[in-house]
Amino acid sequence: MIYYSLSTLLLAGIREIVLISSPQALPQFKSLFGDGSNWGIKLSYIEKANPNGIAEALLLAENSIEGKPSVLMLGDNIFYGNALTQFLHQADRIEKGATVFSYRVSDPQSYGIVALDNQGKATSIEEKPKEPKSNLAVTGLYFYDEQALQIAKRVTPSARGELEITVVNQAYLEKGDLHVQTLYRGFAWFDAGTIDDLMGAADFVRQIEKRQGQKICCPEEICLNNGWITPANLEQKISKQKPSDYNKYVISVISDYMDKNQGHN
Repeated sequence: MIYYSLSTLLLAGIREIVLISSPQALPQFKSLFGDGSNWGIKLSYIEKANPNGIAEALLLAENSIEGKPSVLMLGDNIFYGNALTQFLHQADRIEKGATVFSYRVSDPQSYGIVALDNQGKATSIEEKPKEPKSNLAVTGLYFYDEQALQIAKRVTPSARGELEITVVNQAYLEKGDLHVQTLYRGFAWFDAGTIDDLMGAADFVRQIEKRQGQKICCPEEICLNNGWITPANLEQKISKQKPSDYNKYVISVISDYMDKNQGHN
């Protein structure tokens, strides 16, 4: 799962990433990724002992994001679509305000919901409303300017005892600085936070990859195409790992890259 959220950030061109997780999971992530240098990126880690709300991530990452724009990505979200990279770069280029990605859902009472006017400008944003004003769910991907940390510091726990990210987004909305990129038909978004949703996402990924012969998200492939690592770097990394279908795919990626960039037959 973590490969999908990391890949989304990599597609946006982000190379400095803080991974926030539980005391139980964090050592496994550190063992898997190290400092990120194998991918040409910088990874650091922060322990989150208790589930105190999504907005707490901004507070925990204070040393990394203070005075800087940032992107917050949930680890159980999967995005798929032809124009995804284009939309990510568009959001990253917006210098002022926040950008959230919305997606049409059939059960809006289960999500944070954003409503738009006829020009596509946000008019309201609510967390799991009983009477939703739209069916556009706010996905787990948020682009923020340098004000996000200070806004998060003013957030107080909700009735369920969490620091709600919707409150941060609401603050941007009230200033007229909340941008919304809606993912319409042709895109897929999965919030794989439950067993049923995880199974649905897994089946979707399996069908697409089986039909196309390409991985939906392969961090090694993205970093290679971005020029952050070289084929030699990647070959060295793969040579130290046990054979697997994933490694076979990475080897094919290296071969295709060499053919495309060096004219090898």
